[in-house]
Amino acid sequence: MLYVKALHIVFMVTWFAGLFYLPRLFVYHAMADDQISRDRFKIMERKLYFGIMAPGALLTIIFGVWMLVDYAWAAYHASGWLISKFILLAILIAYHLHSGKLMFDFKHDKNRHSHVFYRWYNEFPVILLVTIVILAVAKPF
Repeated sequence: MLYVKALHIVFMVTWFAGLFYLPRLFVYHAMADDQISRDRFKIMERKLYFGIMAPGALLTIIFGVWMLVDYAWAAYHASGWLISKFILLAILIAYHLHSGKLMFDFKHDKNRHSHVFYRWYNEFPVILLVTIVILAVAKPF
């Protein structure tokens, strides 16, 4: 079971690496003023989203569910920290999907936001990461 937990953590780190980097690419993409740079960012964003983020998210969820089914559900199903973690996970998945929508906006040259927006947008997963890790490790309630 520790291998399942280890893989859950590995893929969570992979997923978050993408969640941190994609909005940073959006910052630079929004600032780009030549077509060659914009085309390069489109390729980088697509490869990051579909090659790293989506598999990381999927495998994080798969190994998380595996841990729930094997031992955590019976022990923690009524715990406030686990319910809170699920809510934050749903928000994180929504953020992931919204980032994909923003990527498609850039792909079709329909970006409506400034680089400043993306700098702030980039901070949101940090808050989620800190809160989720504290909930999972400290189990405060």
